[in-house]
Amino acid sequence: MPTSAAGSSSGGTGALPRNPHRRTSIHRSRGFTLLELIVVIAIIAIATAAVSFAIRDTNAANLDREADRLAALLESARAQSRASGIVVRWRPVEGSFRFDGLLPGSLPDGWAAEGITAQISLANGTQLPALQLGPDPIIAAQQVMLYSAGPPARALRISTDGVRPFTVSAVQ
Repeated sequence: MPTSAAGSSSGGTGALPRNPHRRTSIHRSRGFTLLELIVVIAIIAIATAAVSFAIRDTNAANLDREADRLAALLESARAQSRASGIVVRWRPVEGSFRFDGLLPGSLPDGWAAEGITAQISLANGTQLPALQLGPDPIIAAQQVMLYSAGPPARALRISTDGVRPFTVSAVQ
């Protein structure tokens, strides 16, 4: 006798008719799971952060390097001036800078990066055409403001109180 129980292979009167187009395997919906989407978004966020830090490094770090380099060059010129007894001055020129009083080629003259400009002043803000670096062991309190064209536009101060070495500080 035919039966309509589950698992019965006979196509008796109680069995449902088979659809030949119907899949017999489990049907999965198409799309992404929430976990897959979160992983992709995290990868995109990490890549975006890396690119933004790389872009910052080019302009801001160039100004930082130029300021450190100039402070070291000013101290070197100051030491050479004291050792030789010759007056040495530093002055910015169009797109570069120059040390007056030193032998040509004894110190680099020029920016290593593009878009750097400088302005010299005393500690009280009075503008000067050049820094006096020696030969006296004590010089006037002076500062150089370095500016980068940007983006973003930034400024750093290289200053001395006349006794201590030139130091780099951020402009507030």
